Amino acid sequence: MDEGKMVHLVNQIALFFQSYPHDEAVAGVADHVKRFWPVRMRQQLFQYSAEDGAGLHPLVPEALLTLNPPAESPTHVKGLFGEA
Repeated sequence: MDEGKMVHLVNQIALFFQSYPHDEAVAGVADHVKRFWPVRMRQQLFQYSAEDGAGLHPLVPEALLTLNPPAESPTHVKGLFGEA
């Protein structure tokens, strides 16, 4: 996904939750990303946040800290089915 579009989407989620009490807002962003974003998008978001995170709403990096980074797809894990 285009990084600009990804940042816009996750920031829209954060803007929705920003009126909640801070802890609830962080949890709301995290829950939405975990429940509704496919693994590939979550992986991209984690990578983007770790590398630079430019333009992310402040709630987003906080929310990501509460989540485990998504694992690689089981079909792409090294060593699966005897692959090197």
